Amino acid sequence: MSGGAPEGPPGGAPEASRGGTGTLFVVATPIGNLADLSPRARETLAAVEHILAEDTRRARIVLSHIEVATRPVSLHAHNEASRITLARRWLRAGDDIALVSDAGTPLLSDPGERLVAAAIDDGHAVVPIPGTSAVLAGLVASGLPCVPFTFVGFPPRKAGKRARALERIIDATETTVLFESPSRLIGLLDELAALTEARPTACRIAVCREMTKVHEEVVRGTPAECARHFREHAPRGEVTVVVEGRRKGGGGAGAVELDALAAAALGAGLAPTAAAREVAARSGVARGAAYEAVQRVKDRRRACDEEAE
Repeated sequence: MSGGAPEGPPGGAPEASRGGTGTLFVVATPIGNLADLSPRARETLAAVEHILAEDTRRARIVLSHIEVATRPVSLHAHNEASRITLARRWLRAGDDIALVSDAGTPLLSDPGERLVAAAIDDGHAVVPIPGTSAVLAGLVASGLPCVPFTFVGFPPRKAGKRARALERIIDATETTVLFESPSRLIGLLDELAALTEARPTACRIAVCREMTKVHEEVVRGTPAECARHFREHAPRGEVTVVVEGRRKGGGGAGAVELDALAAAALGAGLAPTAAAREVAARSGVARGAAYEAVQRVKDRRRACDEEAE
């Protein structure tokens, strides 16, 4: 970033709606400690005509803390379509709207994407009011590489989709950040442990719980080590999990070795997908590279069979 004194963005204050068209402000709120609410967020929430909140009860706690009397209106996954109609009417009338989530930065595993898209389609300004985020708080506290990283939200619950999602996470070369509920955390850690136990180098993770709150906790280690910790200390509160990417140069095999492993796996009768999983586990390469090796071996065998005929 370049140096120099910071500048407020044009129209960054609530008076951005001058001229008869309203502005949608996407406002980050504290993930725990109310002192983290920025002065700009306070000013915006105090000035807008309407506040849309994922959970009006949580929003009222923040609004009461800054002595704002505006009554929040709910916008959640089950009523977003109808609320968009209402918000469009407000914006066309020249009213400003603030969108807040339960905690942290809106739209990150929270509703609001459709509202933002609708406001942009209608020609209204959408102004972000930055602040706290459980994603970034967990990432910087994890002790794992911060760049590059991928945020994937909550993992799917259905078995097939969940397995594929977790395989992509453990195959990724970048750090991955995800959310999980306390009740499903140990299950997630067990799944990650099973998927990474055959790696030539241990997979490191960080489980960040109750960030910025009184009982903030960051547990670092392998998935199995973290699972043991939380079996002894039942997890509570909001949970962010940070998973280390597959390390480059960490025991990865060359093409000749990969093909030999693929040939052995296919010779043992494994289906291509299972063979790729076996090659990845034994070589330390990503699942995609292992699958390519399996396909190479299959193609060569097919070509030999055709020549023999």
